[in-house]
Amino acid sequence: MNENIVWHPTQVDKAQRAQQKNQKPCILWFTGLSGSGKSTVANAVESKLFEANVHSYLLDGDNVRHGINKDLTFSDEDRIENIRRIGEISKLFVDSGLIVLTAFISPFRADRQMVRDLVGDGEFIEVFIDTPIEVCEQRDPKGLYKKARSGEIKQFTGIDSPYEAPERPEIVVKTAELTIEGCADLVLEHLRAKGYLA
Repeated sequence: MNENIVWHPTQVDKAQRAQQKNQKPCILWFTGLSGSGKSTVANAVESKLFEANVHSYLLDGDNVRHGINKDLTFSDEDRIENIRRIGEISKLFVDSGLIVLTAFISPFRADRQMVRDLVGDGEFIEVFIDTPIEVCEQRDPKGLYKKARSGEIKQFTGIDSPYEAPERPEIVVKTAELTIEGCADLVLEHLRAKGYLA
């Protein structure tokens, strides 16, 4: 890092921002295969948070690749950089006192741990959207599995690129067994039980 760049402390800190919002900031990190329901569940959770007057922001994988990460490919190196950038952005949102929801495949455990290590204890909540690949392929909302199977897409997670499932996620959501509302309620129950919501 350039020695001329200095970290400037702010007069208003994270604790004050969180107190003003009457909530405990954190990252809800939704991870799972393509088509598992990450974005759908994250959107449902954010809607419920909004209805409860909770300050939150949702970062979605596809949306972020339209802007800040549009220069990245799907190579392993760029996937790591994608998650690193998202982690840094999420950390800023946590510092602002928000509950940030992120919906990214984030296939590698080391990358998810990297983000966990960026924030304080209890500020990273891994939400494993545990949906069997067979179900994801049946859904295939973007037609990506079909393209991956035919060879049109290379390095597709779950087909010819690995997905490393979380070993100790804080929350496990099975979208093949619950309604979307049931999945969202499961996440909110965790947030209430652990004191993130007033």
